[in-house]
Amino acid sequence: MASSGKKKTTMAKLMRESRLRERRLDKQAKKDARKQMPADHADALGDTLDNDDLDNDDSEAVLPGAGQPAPATVAQALADA
Repeated sequence: MASSGKKKTTMAKLMRESRLRERRLDKQAKKDARKQMPADHADALGDTLDNDDLDNDDSEAVLPGAGQPAPATVAQALADA
């Protein structure tokens, strides 16, 4: 059976599929990053400040996720793999 020389998939469809694959990789990377977050760190995000904490001007703010790679970095690493 002879194959036709005609291309069956348009560039638009190929681009849509590639964007979809990229979105899925990003979503999976975010999901994996959330799974690796320590359980006690997740609990700390929901806590509110006490009045005692407001009186201390010397205290430094601790950003959530400090010391962990950004989700975009993780997504790029997964895309490169």
